Amino acid sequence: MKTNKILVVEDDVDTLLGLRVLLRAHYYPSVVAQNAADAVTQTREHHPELILLDLGLPGTDGFALLKFLGRGYLSRVPVIVLSGRDRLENKERALRAGAVHYLQKPWDDDDLLETIDRYMTRLPYAA
Repeated sequence: MKTNKILVVEDDVDTLLGLRVLLRAHYYPSVVAQNAADAVTQTREHHPELILLDLGLPGTDGFALLKFLGRGYLSRVPVIVLSGRDRLENKERALRAGAVHYLQKPWDDDDLLETIDRYMTRLPYAA
């Protein structure tokens, strides 16, 4: 069983549940947050090894959260953006802000899992 936790930051309940089911089916434990404030709390409490981040969050958006995640020990945590926002406008901005990868919603599950596997194995403490 994989032991690395993934933080899923997503405000849409159906998308959040779908991601949790997908991750669980592939033996990735996950924790969730539905807004930026919860995401900060979860990163401090659970120290995720990877973050799946929606850009369209209530209150503080995903770009502000990316900026926060770029500080301190969190700067070593890979962030994969999953967004329904306009790809042309937001992909480069997300990558410049610190994301390691950008996937457009709706994504292909195999592509998402391949991307997760790619970045999880880059970590020195990945299982």
